[in-house]
Amino acid sequence: MKIEDWLNKETSTIANKLIDYNKKHIEVEKSIGFTGRDQIHHILDSFYEVFFPTIYNQGVVDETRTLMKLNNNLRQSALDLRDIIEKVLIYQNFDNCDGQCREKADHVVMKLMDRFPEIRETIQTDIQAAYNGDPAATSTEEIMLSYPSIRAVFIHRIAHELYKMDVTIVPRIMSEYAHQLTGIDIHPGAKIGHSFFIDHGTGVVVGETCTIGNNVKIYQGVTLGALSFPLDENGNPIKGVKRHPNIEDNVVIYAGATILGGKTTIGHDTVLGSNIWLTYSVPPYSRVYNSQPSPNISNSKEVVIEYEI
Repeated sequence: MKIEDWLNKETSTIANKLIDYNKKHIEVEKSIGFTGRDQIHHILDSFYEVFFPTIYNQGVVDETRTLMKLNNNLRQSALDLRDIIEKVLIYQNFDNCDGQCREKADHVVMKLMDRFPEIRETIQTDIQAAYNGDPAATSTEEIMLSYPSIRAVFIHRIAHELYKMDVTIVPRIMSEYAHQLTGIDIHPGAKIGHSFFIDHGTGVVVGETCTIGNNVKIYQGVTLGALSFPLDENGNPIKGVKRHPNIEDNVVIYAGATILGGKTTIGHDTVLGSNIWLTYSVPPYSRVYNSQPSPNISNSKEVVIEYEI
């Protein structure tokens, strides 16, 4: 049988099966769908322009035009976000919304945007921390234009505000957008203080119940994760349990370090070296390093390099 004949015969059956499968698992009429996901991405991009308006302008900055554009972006993004949150609330509450989902969505967006000036001040401390903490940085402009940490932390600070207001789905979509753009995976539930810098960034994971203090610096490949998950009677992980570590102020965590467990606390002013594995707390002012490997190098015509670890 030629593929053209097979397609004429089978595609309708396959398509119907796929539709039936999706209807069983997703209430399509109430879901924001992938279109809503993409719209959330666009809203975040608009918010980024709102937070850093002058860097989007070329040449002389016309303050009047910039303010007009900011106003328009804020209004449009706010209304778009309100519509998405309303749909999420309806989906979340099914038929028990009683007309209050629009009102709550309005409240959430207004509360979020009221926090924008304070969030912008905090992000400025993140930018300054990146400049102070990276000897390769030549200017704050370079950091804003090219450092993945700033984009990831900016998105996190927006998503975290929505997470605190019990808006589901939307902050998670935001955090995964940051993950997609930067390779940095921060759950929107994580609490992060000011002056936070992730150097390089690739492969960093910060779990939902993690708390991070002020002036913390993290390098690539760091995991702040769960040690284990308490299970319910069906063997599924129990939700809402503290699972991730606490990082106090002025801590530096070097590349590849793994810190696990909800009872694990890293005391303030501590330095954690590369590739360590920690499942217990350490006191303030600690220095935690692995033992230095002892390479055994043979210098001969047939070069053989052995490593004893």
